[in-house]
Amino acid sequence: MSIAHASPAPIPSAENTSDGPAILSLIGNTPLVRVTKIDTGPCELYLKLENQNPGGSIKDRIGLAMVEGAERSGRLKPGGTVVEATAGNTGLGLALVCAAKGYRLVLVIPDKMAAEKINHLRALGADIHVTRSDVGKGHPDYYQDIAERLAAEIPGAVYMNQFANPDNPAAHERWTGPELLRQMDGRLDAVVVGVGSGGTLTGLGRYFRQASPRTRMVLADPQGSILRDLVKTGRHDEPGSWVVEGIGEDFVPPNCDLQYVEDAYTIPDAESLNAARELLRREGILGGSSSGTLFAAALRYCRAQTLPKRVVTLVCDTGNKYLSKMFNDGWMADQGFLPCERTGDLRDLMTRRVDKGQVVTVSPDDTLLTAYKRMRISDVSQLPVMQGGRVVGLLDESDLLLHVEPDPSRFREAVRAAMTSRLETVPVTAPISALDAIFSRNMVALVTEGDAFLGLLTRVDLLNHLRRQLG
Repeated sequence: MSIAHASPAPIPSAENTSDGPAILSLIGNTPLVRVTKIDTGPCELYLKLENQNPGGSIKDRIGLAMVEGAERSGRLKPGGTVVEATAGNTGLGLALVCAAKGYRLVLVIPDKMAAEKINHLRALGADIHVTRSDVGKGHPDYYQDIAERLAAEIPGAVYMNQFANPDNPAAHERWTGPELLRQMDGRLDAVVVGVGSGGTLTGLGRYFRQASPRTRMVLADPQGSILRDLVKTGRHDEPGSWVVEGIGEDFVPPNCDLQYVEDAYTIPDAESLNAARELLRREGILGGSSSGTLFAAALRYCRAQTLPKRVVTLVCDTGNKYLSKMFNDGWMADQGFLPCERTGDLRDLMTRRVDKGQVVTVSPDDTLLTAYKRMRISDVSQLPVMQGGRVVGLLDESDLLLHVEPDPSRFREAVRAAMTSRLETVPVTAPISALDAIFSRNMVALVTEGDAFLGLLTRVDLLNHLRRQLG
């Protein structure tokens, strides 16, 4: 797909003047680091740490560029409102800029986004509308269509529309590209990027075609997205779904010019998320889910080469926004993204086991306030009560509420005052069908092996297990 080039936009003020709030001057000039602990074949692989931008992602660059473009054109007036559809990071870039410049920000976000992103956005003062992530363009609940409607309804609002805004690719053509080539001393063979709005691909593609024709653009695409197939075959099947955030599309955005792509890789979610986890463990770099997709594709590209090459990919955003998801072993296991030992018994349903230190417990002598705090911190609704290595009770949210509602001072009482000793145990060798009767009584199952307590099973554990059977 080819698109018309926009008139060159000025480099954003963060790069060339001291105007505006000081925090915006920290956008850009992000560091470049070589991968040294992971096999990169015959190639040198470098990571541009866009997670070091003040808002935590590469989207700070386009947030600043688009706002300043709207200011220059006169569309955005002092005290005005910015509206955008975003997977999170463009929203964070815009939130940083709007907060610094005094604009109201309204964002429409698909419901698969990490809670950390949404909390960060709200903390910066953005108004958030969460909508469905399982519908496509043209559906009334599609996030981009909702944002466009809101912009039309709010007086004086400007729809930034990163997917078609020419200031998006221009920021990378005039800012990110020259910065990167300068850091690589002019010697760069390939850049691995993803596509959300297409701005990074198109902007860098334009720049390198003129300034460094030897530099190949390589696409990293989540499995389920249509873009890799378009590059490779010129057609695509029905789009699927993926958990990686911020990249991959079910349509070709106006800002996405696939003519610049010379190679492309499809990366499954499990490979993406585990690549990001390996990047943290081996290289000490905390990147997000899209960074995992790019890193996995860059490793594939590097390892496929027969001659040495100098390759760069991006750490698009910080992994701090995904600590409750991809860096949470329980979540990864629930989603089927971590390899698990299969035993052929009820342990196959358990993602949190006592023998692996994954079960949060209390003792009967702990206070109810302690139990409440552990429930909240660990995001669980029931706690086994352990004494001397044995389960002596169970405390769930309903037990706790019934006990403390008449008198909140009862939070200071011991757990034994509110726990239930009526326990539903099931041997680890029991069939899954044995859980039905327990769940029908609104109970949880305590799985045992002899006298040893292995862990809890809830309806959610069974649902997760059944969903994993889909592959």
